[in-house]
Amino acid sequence: MQSKGTIAFHTLGCKLNFAESSSIRRQVEEDGYGVSNFSEYADVYVINTCSVTDFADRKCRKAVRSALKNNPRADVILIGCYAQLKPEELANMPGVSMVLGASEKFNLLENLNKLTNGIAQEPIQVKPIVETQRFNASFSIGDRTRSFLKIQDGCDYVCTYCTIPEARGISRSDNIKGVVDRVNEIAASGIREIVLTGVNIGDFKGGVDEKENFYQLIQALDEVDGIDRYRISSIEPNLCANEIIQFVAKSKRFMPHFHIPLQSGNDKQLAAMKRRYKRELYSDRVAFIKGLMPHASIGVDVICGFPGETDEDFIETYRFIKDLPVSYLHVFSFSARPGTEAFDMGGQVGHKAIKERSEMLRILSDRKQVLFYREHAGTVRSVLLEKGKNPGFLQGFTDNYIRVEVQAEAELVNELIPLPLIELNEAGLMKTVYKK
Repeated sequence: MQSKGTIAFHTLGCKLNFAESSSIRRQVEEDGYGVSNFSEYADVYVINTCSVTDFADRKCRKAVRSALKNNPRADVILIGCYAQLKPEELANMPGVSMVLGASEKFNLLENLNKLTNGIAQEPIQVKPIVETQRFNASFSIGDRTRSFLKIQDGCDYVCTYCTIPEARGISRSDNIKGVVDRVNEIAASGIREIVLTGVNIGDFKGGVDEKENFYQLIQALDEVDGIDRYRISSIEPNLCANEIIQFVAKSKRFMPHFHIPLQSGNDKQLAAMKRRYKRELYSDRVAFIKGLMPHASIGVDVICGFPGETDEDFIETYRFIKDLPVSYLHVFSFSARPGTEAFDMGGQVGHKAIKERSEMLRILSDRKQVLFYREHAGTVRSVLLEKGKNPGFLQGFTDNYIRVEVQAEAELVNELIPLPLIELNEAGLMKTVYKK
């Protein structure tokens, strides 16, 4: 088939965006378009945007400028969360040809046909978010070892700092049969690990009358041959039920690795954020995981500088996390997003204080990770090997999410191999040795 032209994709933000970009890319390839790297010349550049923070917004604008440097005459199409939230703002950005909203991005091919010499009669194709109620299945393929599989989209929660409900709409899910079918398709490509992704995957409700739940889903996936590993990308503490934790502890394929957003370690802040739990529930979840799986890795999301967070509040959060047996943190500096309740709240925290608090937590994260890695020195764990950054070396993750580096041949990429964990190297990776 003769190529209709070339399209380059650039994805900002979360694993969910990567899953969607990969699926859209496959659509255009099947229709006869060539696909270029984003850093190269292309006829069309598609940027899948994020708008979780102001920094993500700035990355979008930078990506547009980069695309136009590669080809000043290219069509630039913006999709994703920022496109849904601020379509007029993006459409007025120099060089942008079209903006596609939460539903319209899955009709990229149809919208490409609306462009004439880089101009669309209606450059903004964005429906009100209340009209976005269909679930669009997506998964990534390209990485030989790992796929991000979207099982759920949207969110019915109303956290006061979050734009996701306005960017992605109501919570909606695939059904168990649909997920299993896609897992079989991924397995047929040779991929051995799947990361289950979504906005709020613990809220999975599939099937007739939405009677299927996340616990039933993971039970079904555990029986599918062809995939060796599943990871749960992120799950709310109030939805990470004991039965889910117990199942992972005895699962054949689900890894002892949890990522559970906390956001704040004091109940005053959690209430102001409209989170659906108190810190006691969070510590109980962590304790239950570690009681069943002492080797499990637990990641934590935390926000610094939410409105009203005093120095004392922050220290309470810091000490709470310090005392938890967790493995690493994802630290976010609060960014006031227009349209959220937090945008107009009093007690806004200064930039300097937010920066200092973020740095303290990042240092704590580094210490937590080093301690977790060192606790496992001298053990042997299964590693899924992938391409490394250094010539002659491969990298990979253990089942419990310790990143290792090993001197080995490229032919071992995508192999699951038990390896001895020796010590941390200078790059902060666990050193190991492979012997044939």
